[in-house]
Amino acid sequence: MQHWARRLEQEVDGVMQIFGGVQQLREIYKDNRNLFEVQENEPQKLVEKVAGDIESLLDRKVQALKRLADAAENFQKAHRWQDNIKEEDILYYDAKADAELDDPESEDVERGSKASTLRLDFIEDPNFKNKVNYSYTAVQIPTDIYKGSTVILNELNWTEALENVFMENRRQDPTLLWQVFGSATGVTRYYPATPWRAPKKIDLYDVRRRPWYIQGASSPKDMVIIVDVSGSVSGLTLKLMKTSVCEMLDTLSDDDYVNVASFNEKAQPVSCFTHLVQANVRNKKVFKEAVQGMVAKGTTGYKAGFEYAFDQLQNSNITRANCNKMIMMFTDGGEDRVQDVFEKYNWPNRTVRVFTFSVGQHNYDVTPLQWMACANKGYYFEIPSIGAIRINTQEYLDVLGRPMVLAGKEAKQVQWTNVYEDALGLGLVVTGTLPVFNLTQDGPGEKKNQLILGVMGIDVALNDIKRLTPNYTLGANGYVFAIDLNGYVLLHPNLKPQTTNFREPVTLDFLDAELEDENKEEIRRSMIDGNKGHKQIRTLVKSLDERYIDEVIRNYTWVPIRSTNYSLGLVLPPYSTFYLQANLSDQILQVKLPISKLKDFEFLLPSSFESEGHVFIAPREYCKDLNTSDNNTEFLKNFIELMEKVTPDSKQCNNFLLHNLILDTGITQQLVERVWRDQDLNTYSLLAVFAATDGGITRVFPNKAAEDWTENPEPFNASFYRRSLDNHGYVFKPPHQDTLLRPLELENDTVGILVSTAVELSLGRRTLRPAVVGVKLDLEAWAEKFKVLASNRTHQDQPQKCGPSSHCEMDCEVNNEDLLCVLIDDGGFLVLSNQNHQWDQVGRFFSEVDANLMLALYNNSFYTRKESYDYQAACAPQPPGNLGAAPRGVFVPTIADFLNLAWWTSAATWSLFQQLLYGLIYHSWFQADAAEAEGSPETRESSCVMKQTQYYFGSVNASYNAIIDCGNCSRLFHAQRLTNTNLLFVVAEKPLCSQCEAGRLLQKETHSQRTAPSSVSWCRDRDTGEALTSASTTTRRKIPQTVAVGPPSRRRWASWSPCSCCFSWACRPGRSLKSKSTPLAASERPAPPPLHSQPTPPGLFPFPTVPLHTPRLRASSLPH
Repeated sequence: MQHWARRLEQEVDGVMQIFGGVQQLREIYKDNRNLFEVQENEPQKLVEKVAGDIESLLDRKVQALKRLADAAENFQKAHRWQDNIKEEDILYYDAKADAELDDPESEDVERGSKASTLRLDFIEDPNFKNKVNYSYTAVQIPTDIYKGSTVILNELNWTEALENVFMENRRQDPTLLWQVFGSATGVTRYYPATPWRAPKKIDLYDVRRRPWYIQGASSPKDMVIIVDVSGSVSGLTLKLMKTSVCEMLDTLSDDDYVNVASFNEKAQPVSCFTHLVQANVRNKKVFKEAVQGMVAKGTTGYKAGFEYAFDQLQNSNITRANCNKMIMMFTDGGEDRVQDVFEKYNWPNRTVRVFTFSVGQHNYDVTPLQWMACANKGYYFEIPSIGAIRINTQEYLDVLGRPMVLAGKEAKQVQWTNVYEDALGLGLVVTGTLPVFNLTQDGPGEKKNQLILGVMGIDVALNDIKRLTPNYTLGANGYVFAIDLNGYVLLHPNLKPQTTNFREPVTLDFLDAELEDENKEEIRRSMIDGNKGHKQIRTLVKSLDERYIDEVIRNYTWVPIRSTNYSLGLVLPPYSTFYLQANLSDQILQVKLPISKLKDFEFLLPSSFESEGHVFIAPREYCKDLNTSDNNTEFLKNFIELMEKVTPDSKQCNNFLLHNLILDTGITQQLVERVWRDQDLNTYSLLAVFAATDGGITRVFPNKAAEDWTENPEPFNASFYRRSLDNHGYVFKPPHQDTLLRPLELENDTVGILVSTAVELSLGRRTLRPAVVGVKLDLEAWAEKFKVLASNRTHQDQPQKCGPSSHCEMDCEVNNEDLLCVLIDDGGFLVLSNQNHQWDQVGRFFSEVDANLMLALYNNSFYTRKESYDYQAACAPQPPGNLGAAPRGVFVPTIADFLNLAWWTSAATWSLFQQLLYGLIYHSWFQADAAEAEGSPETRESSCVMKQTQYYFGSVNASYNAIIDCGNCSRLFHAQRLTNTNLLFVVAEKPLCSQCEAGRLLQKETHSQRTAPSSVSWCRDRDTGEALTSASTTTRRKIPQTVAVGPPSRRRWASWSPCSCCFSWACRPGRSLKSKSTPLAASERPAPPPLHSQPTPPGLFPFPTVPLHTPRLRASSLPH
């Protein structure tokens, strides 16, 4: 077998030496040394420059934000409230007006078109990806708010003055995108004006529910939600509670920490989390799923619920916000006031606010619930039906805004949000936010109003930030990334969410964007701490097609972006330290001839393809006026047409990209001239030869081979190109086969196997890899050649079959009925086989071809398995579990209920009747396809977590013999790596026993299923790497890399400053703790604030004015 392996190695190397042209291409580069310069990437200087550019970009937005916030406060302070204001008195552009006019059942159509609504003309603006009007602002008012109310009309009146400030900001900075003021009343005024992007279903957009508004309107908080699940809350009330908890979770951001528990006689967490965890998207999803499993039984025990909640908030050994602390209790009512619990845990300091929610229609006395809220600086709310859930679960934010207003200018800090999807179509953005305070006073000499008027926001598109980073000088495997204080990526080439929900931020942790290891954890920690650093590491990377794993060396360099919450990193492979920059001589750039007149340019013309090979050019932004296209032929046509008009040094073009493209066009043409044109590819059964370069050229020879070329025309996005740079030797890439598709069709010899290798160029002491060359093997012909090379004969010998009476050795050609001989690549995919019936399985994971043999290779360390998780995947909708027409989440009475007279007189009947009316209004009761607003989840893809499994070569490099024992029969195999390739040569006896097929390794992507909340489920803590178990489990175990639902980072908070309602007016994310698993020592923790000299007695706490449409009873109105 070793002899056969040497023959295979020699054959591959010989073909690549003759046709690959590696040595010849090196000589071509050296012969054209005068046409380019070698430039160096200096990581520290690069990353500092980019960080400075991003800082400058964001600083301009910050200055615009401050001008807007100051102006808004002054405008509102100068505004005089009008009780008799009418709709006709206010003239504004209603962004939803056009959509409402198209809807015959809309509110405005029923009342008639309002004269106060402007009709505007719009022009298409590519920067906004929308039609806009720069002369006006637009107003969006939530569907469930009456536009003609006095509060809304006064809000529209004073915010109209912002229009001029918006325009002045744009005059000073023309790059500004959306400028938005989100009001605490729900009104959104944004500039420039554009029609609202109304969803197909009910438009439930409310600016107060947007991540950027929530983050800007309140300081971080620790929240414990406790839900009464006693027997009295069964049916519709419990369903309302579940929905209310989910809506409450949506008001939390990544700066907050939360836990959810249910209680009756005892309290227990609803999920696997036993303590407060960060309120990130994944954790909230865990809670939402767990809440649906709550079952009503037993009796109400407020004491158990509140004791559990206070214990959670007093746990100082875990990461938490340590700022605002609150308990949210959802119940249908009760008589116990649990005063002894409050005396023990919360009085007299009252550092924990208590908010109580009376859910459902009932006749219980709500006075105890009102008293609890009043006695603990909270509010009491009523949620009688589903229509009251959204407004009442967000009103508590008004209370949390008070300390920020009291703190004044110190609290006005610009914050930058997580990445999220813009509701107006900009794509992925981050938003700078700044709270706007109410500076009015209730009367002369009295206190300020203490309300937040709203939040000012300015969007920055991620694409605008990406433009500040180097694009093509870092090579195919170099990149820039940025993370925030939570470790979430702002920039990263792997930030590619398949689905986006505009209600949730796009949160991808740095350790989930890459394959996690200890070195990257250390880098992430240092970046969160705001340090700068450099580290060379050996790590694993996943190929672009997610089929392969490569072990590579990478240099990481990082610095903080000053005046922001971000840190910037640069990743460079050692071979990308240097890069080529074309230096076209004066003879080429002569006079003002268009590029099309240059000598090398003629080889880009389709007329030259027959003799010089087909050229694919990377679809890059060579010039501003170049029209892009997904079709490379059309893109090339557009490129040639533009080059007829511009010169190589035109200011409208990127000279670096354009000159390098022309340089590589000429260099690859010389490769055709010196090597490819005079060779007969059929002699060695080759379908094509090719070369791809950093400059964006992919040349395929002969021209007819381009018809079957399926690789990405952008070399930097081609898997073969990037893998060849990271691996020494020859990289085989069989055609990709999906197990769900039919086998390969071997017609007309069109199926080929790519073999590629990087061209390493040494110029002095500088080494770089500017190109990749390779060949495309004819699969069927090379399968026959493989059998000959793995046989005991030479080309002149005749095959001799060895039998039991023969004195010769068996081989892969004549004994193919007894021996299985295969070549498998480093990912475990079949490349070649001596079995004719397996030729159409080339490219499949070998476990699908011979599960028994692949398992043996894995068990004998020829392969190592790597499991990872894709948190940005999109999954098809799950079929609904119910077949009725009523929307899910709505209580449907049984026949027994209808026959029960008591049921008809109960509160449940009235609540159901209200639910029916609400459903009829929105056409969602009897129409299953309209049950959900903003697009039905049953008809669209949703984000999910997919488990990925890849295999790569293990530690075994030498030949290896082993026996597969299958009980009554065994199977001998021999395996050996082929030198200078990514291939494993395996010879094995054919399987004789069916029981040998028991084990099967899986490589395909699978949906990651979590254990149901009611059973022992596991959640990993990001900081400790340990499992967070459910309440029924007492042990803590290390677990594999599963769904990362623990808090992404430990954080130290800003210094304390006293306020009238919480420990700090605005605790902002600071830097991480010194240790990943050790909490701060007592001496390191910030001291609690001094207590007020005169604590506010229960019931006398000043409350803000009740906002519009708030069906609640303020605690301050209770009798004392």
